[in-house]
Amino acid sequence: MTRIRDLASVCKSKNAGPFELTIDVIFGSDELFERVQSTGILNAALFAKLYRVEESQVLFMPYAPARAFKATLPRLIPAGAFGDSDVYGAQQHAPLLEVDIPD
Repeated sequence: MTRIRDLASVCKSKNAGPFELTIDVIFGSDELFERVQSTGILNAALFAKLYRVEESQVLFMPYAPARAFKATLPRLIPAGAFGDSDVYGAQQHAPLLEVDIPD
């Protein structure tokens, strides 16, 4: 198996406001995007599990024109709140990097 970190050209997270986080997983070729999409691994249920939120709280969308998968979900700790250690959302994609994609 190969991990997302080995396949994705870009995997980034960003704040979509103080209460939401957006994660983009972008692939460098149509072939890689289609390979990952065909597995069904990247979906709302996976993001819900990784980020400990309800699946109904995850807005997930494959976006073929950009060879990307996009997810928006609630931040575990609102931006600027006590305990928020990632005010720029720059590291919140880390759990996703270790997801295995079947060969």
